[in-house]
Amino acid sequence: MTVRRVVTGHDASGKAIVVSDGVTPVVTNPPIQKGLAFHEVWSTDAAPAPITETEEDPTLSYIDTAPKPQGSIIRIVDLPPEGPDGLQFDKETAREVFSAVGLAENAEHVKPGRHPLMHRTESIDYGIVLSGEVYLLLDDEEVHLKAGDIVVQRGTIHAWSNRSDEFCRIAFILVDGVFDLALAAKFDS
Repeated sequence: MTVRRVVTGHDASGKAIVVSDGVTPVVTNPPIQKGLAFHEVWSTDAAPAPITETEEDPTLSYIDTAPKPQGSIIRIVDLPPEGPDGLQFDKETAREVFSAVGLAENAEHVKPGRHPLMHRTESIDYGIVLSGEVYLLLDDEEVHLKAGDIVVQRGTIHAWSNRSDEFCRIAFILVDGVFDLALAAKFDS
């Protein structure tokens, strides 16, 4: 399952042009969860994002899950079916999966009886379910989402559980955020 990416830019005279048109050049496939794919579309490292005459492809040098400070990321994630009981692996396996996508510290959130890929990023994430269905798991709640549904994820600990027998594809736009100190003091307490 590929993702086509069209990137525009400017030529030397300032005329709008297509700089590239093809599949996303960076796709991360953590080996432990067969079929999981992170298609890196684009990222920025400042707000406002500078728009220059020429720009290197940022996906070639930055593939962490969370955006850089004052940055943003857009990616497409393919979530493979997990079965009705969800993923069943331990904290060390979760650490390996998290490490593959730049979130190794999130293995500390793994709790028995909850999805092993619970994680948190200090960002505002817009998740748009493009196809399939998925469950958004929070600390004590879950929400069933289908194609067309949109989630605004505000730095909460969460996991995605595909309990169907088909892939789920979600577009994510992540914008760097900053936790309020009073809120952050309540995490994991």
